[in-house]
Amino acid sequence: MNVPAWGWAATLIGIAALLVGDIALHRLRDLAGSRPALIETAAWIALSVVFGVVVGVTWGWGASGQYFSGYLLEKSLSVDNVVAFALLFRGFCVPMSSQRLVLYWGVLGALLARGGFIAAGAAFVRNVDWAFYPFGAIVVLAGLRMARGGQFDIEHGRLIRAIRRLVPITAQPSEGRFVARESGRRLATPLLLALLAVETTDLVFAADSIPAIFGVTSNVFIVFTSNAFAVLGLRSLYFVLADAMERISALTKGLAVLLVLIGLKMLVRPLLEVPTTATLGGIAAVLAITLLASSRRRRSERAGTEP
Repeated sequence: MNVPAWGWAATLIGIAALLVGDIALHRLRDLAGSRPALIETAAWIALSVVFGVVVGVTWGWGASGQYFSGYLLEKSLSVDNVVAFALLFRGFCVPMSSQRLVLYWGVLGALLARGGFIAAGAAFVRNVDWAFYPFGAIVVLAGLRMARGGQFDIEHGRLIRAIRRLVPITAQPSEGRFVARESGRRLATPLLLALLAVETTDLVFAADSIPAIFGVTSNVFIVFTSNAFAVLGLRSLYFVLADAMERISALTKGLAVLLVLIGLKMLVRPLLEVPTTATLGGIAAVLAITLLASSRRRRSERAGTEP
């Protein structure tokens, strides 16, 4: 699948237009609350599906299947980002009214950073025959770490302390600003620290998720667009899931299984080519089982019995 320059240009312009439209919509209307966030999340998912259909019509349904596999995988893994962002906002005492602003710029930065990651990863895969082995090992280790309960270290404040040592900050309230003037100096507000922490956290998770998508496809256009559309809806997804994480208690285990399976697929790639339809079906099956297990656990807890 070779995407011409016009295809890249149209896609990048479309993504930029979606970002501009998103911030304009939020300035015109107050979309706070779980119901508007749910509607917005559904709209982002619908746009992602439409783009996948466009890919299928333009470049073939095999490419579309790869896009949907990558999108579903990245969307699933982005739930871990939501948990990390919730902990960060709690640690920085970011009010709900400012969280959307931080997440908007966080999403923009994530798109740019992930674009660089994907370009570097694609060059590595294209020029190094054994590239899938280290990528596969990284993904398997990430899955095993997640299965053991390993998470990004936020609880002990190491990230916060490191940023505070590098960036002079003010104790004044942020009031929706990233920079404040104090005694003639421009100082960072806690809101800017929260943004830097969000960006850093996303890079840590991208180091796991992007190699995983290369396990689905090595096509740079598919890898980038599946990442981009998954990240574009991350802000609204945060407000849908931030208060509901306890309801999907089995999700971390399900994501761990997904990472291990994708990593193993990369490791056996020279010996066995797994069809895209099998990859997409496997991802969907793991997610369905995870949601059913979480639902069963909730019902058991409500009944006062062991799940």
